[in-house]
Amino acid sequence: MSRPTIYVAITNHGFGHAVRASSVVHRIQQLCPDVLIIMVTTAPRWLLESYIDGDFIARQRAFDVGVIQADSLTMDKETTLAKLNEIRAKENSLIASEVNFIRQNQVDLVLADIPPLAAKIAKSAGVPCWMLSNFGWDFIYKPWGGDFVEIADWISGCFGECDRLFRLPLHEEMTAFPNIEDVGLTGGTPRYEEELLKERFGIKSPPEKTVLLTFGGLGLDKLPYQNLELFPDWEFITFDTNAPELPNLINVKNQPQFISNNSSFAKRIRPVDFMPICGRIVSKPGYSTFAEALRLETPVVSVSREGFAESALLLEGIQDCSYHQIITPAEFFEGDWEFLRKPLTPPRTSQKLDKNGGEAIARAVVEYLGGSGL
Repeated sequence: MSRPTIYVAITNHGFGHAVRASSVVHRIQQLCPDVLIIMVTTAPRWLLESYIDGDFIARQRAFDVGVIQADSLTMDKETTLAKLNEIRAKENSLIASEVNFIRQNQVDLVLADIPPLAAKIAKSAGVPCWMLSNFGWDFIYKPWGGDFVEIADWISGCFGECDRLFRLPLHEEMTAFPNIEDVGLTGGTPRYEEELLKERFGIKSPPEKTVLLTFGGLGLDKLPYQNLELFPDWEFITFDTNAPELPNLINVKNQPQFISNNSSFAKRIRPVDFMPICGRIVSKPGYSTFAEALRLETPVVSVSREGFAESALLLEGIQDCSYHQIITPAEFFEGDWEFLRKPLTPPRTSQKLDKNGGEAIARAVVEYLGGSGL
């Protein structure tokens, strides 16, 4: 009898989609240890392994491009359109190749976040396609107009083939999907005791003067680290390997245990692990970072982002449900970061978001597979 097998297709855009899909896969493995996971993504293996404890097969494939970006805030629409047209031109061969792979490996379920072609691939292979997301790429592209409208319509048609959508909080309507089930927030859970992290990284500041700087897999070009000198009695944490050496900047990836590259601790440490010891995170709008902060109730300072429709949804959600500050790119890049000395703005509502979306999705998958652990 073959093992239950899941083909997990992940959007080729930054790290956020890989993070939230991997956090769900981690829980699936806990509930059903026999499951065989095939991670279909161009995300680096180290990122997947930082969330997934068990074994998996990595298949390097890209079925979409998201948005081509120079960094976490700068979009290249022209190149994005060209890459999307390339994928459309190769649609039939991409589908045929993956259908063959899915059948050879006796895949039981396609779980996708959220490449549109995954739904067509699954349908052609004769297996269900379940998706998870808070937005679809048609929602991002359609407001850009021009040739993107046709692309958005093609994507909507793909999403129409999806059998079940787990719609995450901070979402758009996602009307292209025929079967929608609302679930809670996804994300990783901190692995380490707070005191252990403080000791390992020499963090001595109180939470209100400890700040996590995190801008996703694409990072930021020319982050103004010089402003940290204005806060000598604060401590800042970054995963940016290109960050300068500053007395109050803890560069996680440049610690001795990371440089040796042999430590399992080094390979597994993530921004979410630091959130409980920080009084706030400074970030850009991104579902995975925001969701993990909301799950841990860590305040968010976010740079605003124009021209990317999901950003407005995320910023609305943060303002409704979290202590926060929303700052302009000018305040962030050109200002003196005085916003850090100002009080955080309380949430606009008393709404509490469900924090167990990953659990709900994982249990639905395991129940479908008929696995143990429920």
